Amino acid sequence: MKKTHQLLIAVAALLVIVGPVYLGARSAGRVAVTAPDVAVDPQSSIRAERVEVVHFHATQQCATCKTVGRLALKTITERFPKEYADGTVVFLDIDGSKPENQARVTRFKATASSLFLNAVAGGQDHIEEDADVWRLVYNENKYIEHLESRIRQLLGK
Repeated sequence: MKKTHQLLIAVAALLVIVGPVYLGARSAGRVAVTAPDVAVDPQSSIRAERVEVVHFHATQQCATCKTVGRLALKTITERFPKEYADGTVVFLDIDGSKPENQARVTRFKATASSLFLNAVAGGQDHIEEDADVWRLVYNENKYIEHLESRIRQLLGK
């Protein structure tokens, strides 16, 4: 029983370490993650009518994953209070392991803890994963500056 317990702890630790590393390697900076019927061009300068900031995670989150979500919400509420109140900027915290969230997980192609920006323009989604937040998560000011800049860019501000 002790060996089983140790093995489970080792596997859990490996997942916590490898998950963000895998996402960072997969993304190699800012990479568009596409799904059917979703237009994506991370280099374009779209003027979004609405920006969704979507934090995907599992039911059990590590401290880093929680911080990614917390700082995203803090950025929105502090830097975009008017837009947050009127629904122009939206924060969604999605537990991807719950069956009721599978359609959204599939649509965004979220594979682990991640943060996505969806710029809705002309009724069309422009979904982009923001993997940069993982390298900024322990520097709150830089994280907030980065995410604020990305949201402003998508809103055309």
